[in-house]
Amino acid sequence: MSLKIQYSSFNLECGTDEAGRGCLAGPVTAAAVILPLSFNNNLLNDSKQLSEKNRNILKPIIEASATTFAFQHVFETEIDSINILNASIKAMHGSIDKLKKVPNYIIVDGNKFKPYKAIPYETIIKGDSKYLSIAAASILAKTYRDEYMEKIHEEFPMYNWKQNKGYPTKEHRAAIKEFGITKYHRKSFRLLPEQYRLDI
Repeated sequence: MSLKIQYSSFNLECGTDEAGRGCLAGPVTAAAVILPLSFNNNLLNDSKQLSEKNRNILKPIIEASATTFAFQHVFETEIDSINILNASIKAMHGSIDKLKKVPNYIIVDGNKFKPYKAIPYETIIKGDSKYLSIAAASILAKTYRDEYMEKIHEEFPMYNWKQNKGYPTKEHRAAIKEFGITKYHRKSFRLLPEQYRLDI
């Protein structure tokens, strides 16, 4: 099934999505994208689960084709302070703030959002598999976040963030158990399973 270009009848409809919500380290990153009504791309159309290679192919295509796009990181200290849901929404708002054109409608992946200014919006479960602008936003959020995690990997290679991107893999948790935590870890998250708690 091909993705739709528009949800509303507004001409500047923005799609937004985030990446990194379930990670133990690093920021949550959101992107916002307004696509022209003429936009079409078969790779994006067919993409429920894109490979890293295909995301990297699509990123410059989306950026060259978009009417406007932007992304925003919200970092671990703020995630710990306001919680991951609020941080995710803050990242989405921040990415919409940076758009060169003000959208007149917003479509959001998932079921949680807070009003942005007075712009009407709709939350759409699995929106990234239904609407092109949300799919494009999900790719930008993921690729910009991955780039950031690869950069901080150089500082703390023992956690292998270039591979796991901060997600709670067995390898990542084993490294936390062995080396402790870094300034990039989210202190409010359960960084180790319960049985390891006493060892920290």
